Amino acid sequence: MDKKRISQIKEQFDLVVYNDESKKVEFWYARDLMKLLGYERWENFEKTICRAMESCETSGIEITNHFREVTKMVEIGSGARRTVRDYMLTRYACYLIAQNGDPKKEEIAFAQSYFAVQTRKQEIIEERIAFIERTEARGRLREAEKRLSQNIYERGVDDAGFGRIRSRGDQALFGGHTTMEMKARLGVKGNRPLADFLPTLTIAAKNLATEMTNYNVEEKDLQGEGNITSEHVQNNMSVRAMLGQRGIKPEELPPSEDIKKLERRVKAQEKRIAIQAGKLPDSE
Repeated sequence: MDKKRISQIKEQFDLVVYNDESKKVEFWYARDLMKLLGYERWENFEKTICRAMESCETSGIEITNHFREVTKMVEIGSGARRTVRDYMLTRYACYLIAQNGDPKKEEIAFAQSYFAVQTRKQEIIEERIAFIERTEARGRLREAEKRLSQNIYERGVDDAGFGRIRSRGDQALFGGHTTMEMKARLGVKGNRPLADFLPTLTIAAKNLATEMTNYNVEEKDLQGEGNITSEHVQNNMSVRAMLGQRGIKPEELPPSEDIKKLERRVKAQEKRIAIQAGKLPDSE
């Protein structure tokens, strides 16, 4: 998500926040958030709210401190009005809703960061969104490699063969540098996976090549280590060539922070969100 888009979404979220000065707590109304989070139907959004409340309870946190059902009067046309159900939500409640929302919606990724940081400064939100995008890319690569491992196992290749295929693919993507050479270049120690230290772009490149290999292995029913290796190498070379057209050499990109350290930092931050969010006021 680019900075301009983040700024646009942030402005919309900033407009619907309420403040209770006596309790020193910010809160939001669910119906204001629904459209901002990419939901069209209240029934679907309320299901997400219920899942968020369950997450709150599972964490041992008092639900009523962060979620409160309220009623509102709304216009329904021709001057008529009726009551509708709504919820008051603390920042922690909004964060849990984002965590339980549809991850395919870009608004959800934004909200996970917007409600997670106390200051809501744009640069901090941008940093956290970048982390989310990187972890999601890493997860997709992990799943693609798992599928490739299963595919080649079904076609007569053992674990050692899978390692060789993946290594040859890396060598093709990184301009002749082996996986071990790339780990040395990026300062990756021990048995840690190289992908845990790669920037999002490189992870996405590896994932694309792996998905291409999976597709052709399945579509063409490729058999044996040699045929699958050739396919994987060609796909990585194609992805490298595409990057090269834009002046990008994967082996020259700087390493990113250890993704495991980032995950630990984010989890520690999440534990503080409920406390920092405060409690809802006693009444509207």
